[in-house]
Amino acid sequence: MKAATVGSGRAPTAAATLQSGEFLTLRLGPEEYGVDILKVQEIRGYEQPTRMANAPAFIKGVINLRGVIVPIIDLRLRFGLADAEYSSTTVVVILNLTQRVVGIVVDAVSDVLALAGEQIRPAPAFNHLFDASHITGLGSVGQGDAERMLILLDIERLMGSAGMGLADASPLVH
Repeated sequence: MKAATVGSGRAPTAAATLQSGEFLTLRLGPEEYGVDILKVQEIRGYEQPTRMANAPAFIKGVINLRGVIVPIIDLRLRFGLADAEYSSTTVVVILNLTQRVVGIVVDAVSDVLALAGEQIRPAPAFNHLFDASHITGLGSVGQGDAERMLILLDIERLMGSAGMGLADASPLVH
């Protein structure tokens, strides 16, 4: 993966400046997401995890990663997207969160992008019917016709949300 710095020429805002940093870009269907690179422990090829009885469909199961039992979450299913067809580009991104290690299945990873504060816009406000609290902002990558939107995730908040089934679990990292 290559690191890239991209510019937009827009003036920074105080809120956006706080969010600047490096993001691993993930692909889920046609959409691109960004996760703070400091949360990423490693990227692995997809392997079938051990299924857990009565787990929600988006929890694919668990794997044993060097002695640590790691829950594997399919983000495509968690976000309500169409079922994924696992291919050679499907990967598991192992995240090292505050008190646990979690794996997320994504269609592909692209690269690491350094986004400056002026490239990040606040997430749109939604009413209570749509919980977007795990979206920290929208990154603008490229310019002109080649400009694309990167949805920046607060992966800690997403993985810690009550709907994930991981919120009250005991920590997996010592």
